[in-house]
Amino acid sequence: MTVPEAVIRPAVLADLEAVAEIYAYYVSHTVITFEQTPPTVAEWRLRLDDLAGRGLPFLVADLDGEVAGYAYAGPWRPKPAYRHTVEDSIYLAPDRTGRGLGGVLLDALLPRCAQAGMRQMIAVIADTGNAASTALHKRFGFAHAGRLNGVGYKHGRWIDTDLMQRALTADPNG
Repeated sequence: MTVPEAVIRPAVLADLEAVAEIYAYYVSHTVITFEQTPPTVAEWRLRLDDLAGRGLPFLVADLDGEVAGYAYAGPWRPKPAYRHTVEDSIYLAPDRTGRGLGGVLLDALLPRCAQAGMRQMIAVIADTGNAASTALHKRFGFAHAGRLNGVGYKHGRWIDTDLMQRALTADPNG
């Protein structure tokens, strides 16, 4: 696959089975998400509906009618003062990694978040020894904002997270 073959578009209900399958792999086999039980398609529908209700993007990378990956931005924290800050989530089908698709998704996600009135985006990256996510975010202007040590426990080990942050508006005052 070359990246230009993928069409980035808003997720629809018909995509959610593939989204659930992609995410289930990472929940079950990795520590890059701290979820321990894969969400059902019904739970993904609630997430899609919630994000749509908030005016936030949920995108898929469509490759010849197949969902090869997805990205969305959700609320960073539930308290109202954080309402202009989002956290990104980007997941690719395990056989679609390493080909630039994550960058295509992030490149599409950023302006849509800005258009939705968001001011800052946070990336929470589990420290798994794989620098791909950190490198991806650095390429798109994210800066290191902190490290949380031993905040997650999964697959028999404690996991750190790195926080990265990027402004979504040119004006630092919003």
